[in-house]
Amino acid sequence: MTFSVAPMSPGEISRIRILPDAGFGCLRTDRGALPLDRLDVRAHISGLAARTVVLTEFINVHEVALEATYVFPLPDRAAVTGMTMTADDRTVEAELQERAAARETYDKAIAAGQRASIAEEERPDVFTMRVGNVLPGERVTIRLSLVGPLPFEDGAATFRFPLVVAPRYIPGTPLPGPSAGDGQAQDTDAVPDASRISPPVLLPGFPNPLRLSVGVDIDPAGLTLGEVKSSLHTVVDQDGTLSITPGERADRDFILRLPYEGGGETAIAVPDESGEEPGGVYQLVVLPPAGSAPARPKDVVLLLDRSGSMGGWKMVAARRAAARVVDTLTGADRFAVLTFDHQVDRPDDLGEGLVEASDRNRFRAVEHLAHATARGGTELLSPLSQGLGLLRASEDRDRVLVLVTDGQVGNEDQIVHDITPLIGVTRIHTIGIDRAVNAGFLGRLAALGAGRAELVESEDRLDEAMEHIHHRIGSPVVSGLRVTGDGLRLIDDERTPARLPGLYPGVPLVVSGRYAGSATGGRFTVTGRTRDDREFSTTIALQERSETAITAQWARARLRDLEDAYAAGDRSLEQRIVATSLRYGVLCRFTAFVAVDSRVVNEGGQNRRVTQPVELPQGWEAPGDVAPAMLHMAAASLAPPVPPAAPAGPALMSFDGAAEAGTAGGGAGAVLGGRRTGPVSGFASPRARASFSKLAATGSSAPSLDEMRALVATELQRLRDAAGLPVWEKRDLLDDLASRLDVLIGSAGDESFRPLTDLVARLRGDTTVDEKWEAALQALTAFAGAGDGDGDGVAAKSAPDAPTTAPPAGPGPAPARKAFWKR
Repeated sequence: MTFSVAPMSPGEISRIRILPDAGFGCLRTDRGALPLDRLDVRAHISGLAARTVVLTEFINVHEVALEATYVFPLPDRAAVTGMTMTADDRTVEAELQERAAARETYDKAIAAGQRASIAEEERPDVFTMRVGNVLPGERVTIRLSLVGPLPFEDGAATFRFPLVVAPRYIPGTPLPGPSAGDGQAQDTDAVPDASRISPPVLLPGFPNPLRLSVGVDIDPAGLTLGEVKSSLHTVVDQDGTLSITPGERADRDFILRLPYEGGGETAIAVPDESGEEPGGVYQLVVLPPAGSAPARPKDVVLLLDRSGSMGGWKMVAARRAAARVVDTLTGADRFAVLTFDHQVDRPDDLGEGLVEASDRNRFRAVEHLAHATARGGTELLSPLSQGLGLLRASEDRDRVLVLVTDGQVGNEDQIVHDITPLIGVTRIHTIGIDRAVNAGFLGRLAALGAGRAELVESEDRLDEAMEHIHHRIGSPVVSGLRVTGDGLRLIDDERTPARLPGLYPGVPLVVSGRYAGSATGGRFTVTGRTRDDREFSTTIALQERSETAITAQWARARLRDLEDAYAAGDRSLEQRIVATSLRYGVLCRFTAFVAVDSRVVNEGGQNRRVTQPVELPQGWEAPGDVAPAMLHMAAASLAPPVPPAAPAGPALMSFDGAAEAGTAGGGAGAVLGGRRTGPVSGFASPRARASFSKLAATGSSAPSLDEMRALVATELQRLRDAAGLPVWEKRDLLDDLASRLDVLIGSAGDESFRPLTDLVARLRGDTTVDEKWEAALQALTAFAGAGDGDGDGVAAKSAPDAPTTAPPAGPGPAPARKAFWKR
């Protein structure tokens, strides 16, 4: 097959932000360099899967035997399924063992003078390898086999192979005692394995230390393939194999984008011949219809509370919730993650602003969230101000802020006063995690931002709550998906992902798992509901294939799920993780590949230990300039957070529909579900905003009857403004309204709120959207006492001193402080 490969346009390249985090290089000793003489990557792409073989060939140019340690990258979703070591015309197949046992095997072999190697996973995309008893003048070749899925977004799959490592910022206090590895960074209490992931860096101007070759064969596997594009390397077609030109340095990732037409569906079953009982692994792929409109690009800021009150199960649940928000994003989106207590922290290497939601950036953010622990006090105003400040410059994009917290603060009035002018058209979703959460305050924040309020009182409730938040952020084409097998017995607790996401524009649904019995004649049926509340259903016939890559991909994804659950606190899973890894021959954090040559080649086992330096990533400063930058980052992390300055120039849209910068006054509208409505739709009027401030100033979590009437008047006006929206957007608005009312009523417990309690129950019933809409209008009108007025009557009555115009968008002067007993 002949391919036409074109370079990506600047716009396409901008959507694939390169933040390198791992790489190959060469071995170095005090007598000179031990070069990684050759790095050869050979990949075969079949549809949305890639099978890759990586060859690394080292030469010992010194006079002593060496034990070499080096760090190298692999695609983070790839499953490492095999390793061989070749030296002196002898090839040894590596064995996958439990990690501690593999280390013991390796250490004994080195001490006995046998040639040996071991490969271990440090991060999903960072691995370390040791090779011992490498004799002078000897070549050692390590061959790694791996398979992995290709991420698919915006109508194209991406094959990415990382080739370079970047220095990492290592926070924390240095730990005493010997280091865990041979790298340059000290182990710290925050990164206890820093010495295993910090190889030295080659100096600028160092000659190219290796012969780099990359070749890719492509089989569309029944899908329609468009023009293949390369982003960072010049690629040529040599007899159907796409290859880079000779002389390239390993200082940047190799990336291909493969556009596939939408609408394709496949279902593959791979029988497990090694199992004691009939069964195997399946993989189901459903691409969105070609005609589905792409989701509106969005900017999302995620705020995670890591204060002392979030300790225990709450911190575990909060980290999981935050990570799932990050996973919802696509390459067209931008995002920022802020974790806060008495200070605000950000993920390493992601900068101070919004960044593209590439796979690499999302991984960096999730890694940062995984290390968040409860500490310090809850300074909520600063991160809220910073997050809203990041979003205020967004243009032609939905703006979303997600706050994950228990809300245990006492300065609600100050927070509401200071952030109200910054909200504009930003939607604020609140996720309250606690068994005694500050529900009233979180409900009011969601009401200010016309968002959704979810309370999570246990980890069991988390999945349901996050599904609602995902739906609001991602705008799926089809939601409520269910997968059933006809003539196929599926094992539900071994499916990945365990909870099915929605079907989003430009993103395929990929489900894998295990089945029992025979797959012959089996079919999958996928059902759900479309945006306009119609039934969605598709049936895919199952094809049996002897494709071990499918089994390996499922095993890797399943191991990742189990490892996440282990990290969340379920320590009983360790043996299950090890057993799954060993059964399917896929490397994980608890296992390692070890290869031992039975022949003794170095009597006494005396080795000089060396560590691999790697290329400086393309575009980075020289190492001498890296250290000051790291020190600056460390100093910045210790400095007190500084709220963003007041926005210059025209104000953001205020709650009365005033225009944003660059829009006509009065003509701008709020963003609801990815489209613009009339003025003030979804947001509070000035009088209602005043009642919000009054409500917060009471210092009470539960609103009074008059305050609830003011809130209801605002909600009523929102529904009236949204009367012309399509049915699916109306459904979402009603669902969000029910969530806010439920949180506010639950914290009040007043019998006077019975009409609202009944309304929440009706909104969550099985009637049509039109019936729910009419019921909401009637119930809110009756409760607010607004009759046929403008919906702001009660708000005005409950706040007679409310301003008649919107306050300026900047923070403005601090509110006057009353005596404590007068608040």
